[in-house]
Amino acid sequence: MALLAAATLTACDQEPPPAWSGYAEGDPVYVAAPIAGQLLELQVQRGDTVAAGAPLFSIDIIPTRAARAEADARLAAARAEQADAAKGRRPDEIAMSRAQLAQARAQSALADSDLARQQQLIGQGFISAARLDDARATAAQARQRVRELESSLRVAELPARSDQQAAARANAEAASAALEQQQWRESQTRQRAPAAGLVDDTFYRVGEYVNAGQPVVSLLPPSQRKARFYVPEPELASLRQGQAVQLSCDGCGAPIAARVSYISPQPEYTPPVIYSNSQRARLVFLVEARPDPAQAARLHPGQPLEVRPVASGAPDKAEATSPSTSAASGAGLRQ
Repeated sequence: MALLAAATLTACDQEPPPAWSGYAEGDPVYVAAPIAGQLLELQVQRGDTVAAGAPLFSIDIIPTRAARAEADARLAAARAEQADAAKGRRPDEIAMSRAQLAQARAQSALADSDLARQQQLIGQGFISAARLDDARATAAQARQRVRELESSLRVAELPARSDQQAAARANAEAASAALEQQQWRESQTRQRAPAAGLVDDTFYRVGEYVNAGQPVVSLLPPSQRKARFYVPEPELASLRQGQAVQLSCDGCGAPIAARVSYISPQPEYTPPVIYSNSQRARLVFLVEARPDPAQAARLHPGQPLEVRPVASGAPDKAEATSPSTSAASGAGLRQ
């Protein structure tokens, strides 16, 4: 009994950990569409609780559908040009070139025969040398015409040049990328919740025009709720990044576990909304702490808080109230 009384007196002499005043705050997630248009649907209202992936709003899709149809047509045209560049001329065009070649060969053969006759006649003195020169020129022209049409036929059977084929492929790839962009823009006309949370506010009504990138809905997920409090300069040394603290508020019930996530590197004067007029001259440091995600929903932005540090090595609240701990305490009292 004497030991128990001494321990009780010692516990009474220990000073409670310092308490800092602060408030709850939230960092909303602003959901916007990257395209402009008329607000067609708004599936949520302020104060609703939504799950991750839940539909929030949609923008008029008609302009994006028209742009997608145009991109589809351009891609089809580019692919057709690419396929055409890989082929030769049409069969009828090749057949026409072959017929012209056959005609030129026949004319060349006729010119060669005429040249042979003229050479015999000039040896007999029946024609002049000028007549023989004309026959030679005609035969040479016929042979050149044959070579020309043979080359033309080979070209007609070949595909387009490699540079032209590369250009056609590049045009097709560009059209495909443009189509993907339009498909993405069409998908962005319907926005969903990036995370579960509370609908903090809505900024437009159905039928209003929304500019690209302009927020339509703001969400407040539990992970974006935090406590902001101010620590006097003499007590700053007792805090460190990641340290456990407890948040208390009116009507919150059991303290909320949190961890220090930010300590300001610069001091500032005590905000009068937190402290009394007699303490305005004190220098303090802004500190932020984020609660456990499971308990963050108990905090409401603007709510006054009282923050206390958790001593290192101190048992958690759950451990302190566990059955085994209670039973051991009771046994010690009975002894």
